[in-house]
Amino acid sequence: MSDKDKRGGGARGSAGNRDGRSGGGVGRDVGQEPARAADQGGRSVGGVGKEGRQTPRGAGDRGRASGGQQERGQSSGSAVRADSRGRGADGGRGASGAEGGGARSRDRLKGERTSGARSQGQSQHARSAGARERRQGEAPRQIAGVPVAVGDSVVIDIVGMTHEGQGVGRVEGYTLFVSGAVPGDRVQAEVQSIGKSFGRARMAALVAASPDRIAAPCEIYEACGGCQLQHWGYAAQLRWKREHVAGVLARIGKLPVAPLEGDAGEAGGREIAPDAGRAPVVVHPVIGMDEPWRYRNKAQVPMAAGIGGNGLIGGFFEQGSHQVVDMEACLIQQEQNEETVRAVKRIARSLGYSAYDRATGRGLLRHVVVRNAEATGQRMVVLITNGRDLPHVDELCGLIREDIPGIASICQNINTSPTSQVFGDETRVLWGNDVIYDEIGGITFAISARSFFQVNPTQTERLYRTAVDYAGLTGEETVIDAYCGIGTITLFLARHARRVYGVEIIPEAIEDARRNALLNHITNAEFAVGPAEVIMPQWQAEGVAPDVIVVDPPRKGCDPALLATMLELRPARIVYVSCDPATLARDLRVLEDGGYHTIELQPVDMFPHTTHVECVSQLIRLQNAEPRS
Repeated sequence: MSDKDKRGGGARGSAGNRDGRSGGGVGRDVGQEPARAADQGGRSVGGVGKEGRQTPRGAGDRGRASGGQQERGQSSGSAVRADSRGRGADGGRGASGAEGGGARSRDRLKGERTSGARSQGQSQHARSAGARERRQGEAPRQIAGVPVAVGDSVVIDIVGMTHEGQGVGRVEGYTLFVSGAVPGDRVQAEVQSIGKSFGRARMAALVAASPDRIAAPCEIYEACGGCQLQHWGYAAQLRWKREHVAGVLARIGKLPVAPLEGDAGEAGGREIAPDAGRAPVVVHPVIGMDEPWRYRNKAQVPMAAGIGGNGLIGGFFEQGSHQVVDMEACLIQQEQNEETVRAVKRIARSLGYSAYDRATGRGLLRHVVVRNAEATGQRMVVLITNGRDLPHVDELCGLIREDIPGIASICQNINTSPTSQVFGDETRVLWGNDVIYDEIGGITFAISARSFFQVNPTQTERLYRTAVDYAGLTGEETVIDAYCGIGTITLFLARHARRVYGVEIIPEAIEDARRNALLNHITNAEFAVGPAEVIMPQWQAEGVAPDVIVVDPPRKGCDPALLATMLELRPARIVYVSCDPATLARDLRVLEDGGYHTIELQPVDMFPHTTHVECVSQLIRLQNAEPRS
């Protein structure tokens, strides 16, 4: 749950910082080995979403590519070696761009866009690519037993996708991860690095396009690391996310997964191991969005100096780097956030604010964070600065109020840390209120500068309603919500339970949670500050016996001590909300070994066009079950 949006910038629960989704690229799933990437080529059915509504407002006619495709002429997983000039074994040059059914290769897209932001992104992208090439020069160029060497060009069929959004193909059984490729593509790939079990390659040309490939509508998609899947149809994204979840449950969690119709007994391309005496886990089709664009209610924008160290730009980090790609438009941001970011950058330039330089520790403006409350129309601006001194404060606030409709809060957060952490410990209000108000599912929430609040309000309501449904509440239960944050799930649960207890390690979050309970006249919710594995035994000593425990941990999953505490408390049900399928699978294995069965799992697409997927899992305690040795 890739901007790191989870519950502010401070320490997170017993599991540390919540390093959620978007912004500067995609982190590796814990416990997932690249060499084991499954053949997830879009074979299962049941994905949710409307393919016909692929193009967002303002994207023009850059939607689904059309036209014919070349005959692949080879079975899936095979490859044709090409020489350094890119010619295949038959002497013919591989087709690229328009020859692939109108879906241009990602490399061909580079250089065709001419906006100023694009030019800035290209120069930064080139510098980053050069650095990667220099690093690769230090790696082995050839390994005994590996059928390819660095610099080789091969024609390869893409049969799957990694959790980072890279296509998976094979050369004589050897796995290559190909950036820019999607399942169903045939590509000419240039090998960039190799290891004993897998290598990495770039797509030099698109020989034949997958039927699910589309033209990415975003002008800076090639450079920006915020999205990874815009060049893949939305229905295909949803199918793959379901298969990805099923695959890691089978591989990491060692759990049997019930196939959907069309899965042919596989989970993410791996045969499901039978487990006598238990029903397999049901992984439902992903709940997608009818309109998978303009969904984010929060933008967290790093600032940097322009070309030659002059001016001020702000946008997102190029994938896998700390190079900032300037952004004037972002198709997954709500338009209000886009408008607010543009205004704040323009005002900051007019006031002569400098960008923070992490290398030197100098400069003023580190990040601009903006929020939009969809239900109330209120907006918040947070300027994160390298020190308390902020020149021209009155003029700054006046210009923001004049230029940005609905502005209700202008804050400054001070962060002098040399790390990449976004927020510092001190926040002060420059103008207006310290919070804005938004609503999800009939519950009003006060959101402060550092509050964790889900960034996709439409999908959040679906996620939380699923969690309440999986809790199986009748109105008589006692529920504990670990990692409760500002009380979002807690207050949903409180409307259906006898009493709910929320625990969170961040004091400011608990203050917000208590405020939100009062705001909604909810009196059966109690909150405590501290590590969940410490507070929960204290509650037990006071006579609290939970019927249900709900956990919504950071990306790294539950702390082992918390898992042990949950097993000691032995609730009848556990509802696990996860933002990382790999750590979810790891933790489900622990809970299964402790006497629980995972019954079903509902993925929710909180972040369309990225590789991230949120999941809600239901676990039931086995009667008289003893932990497995």
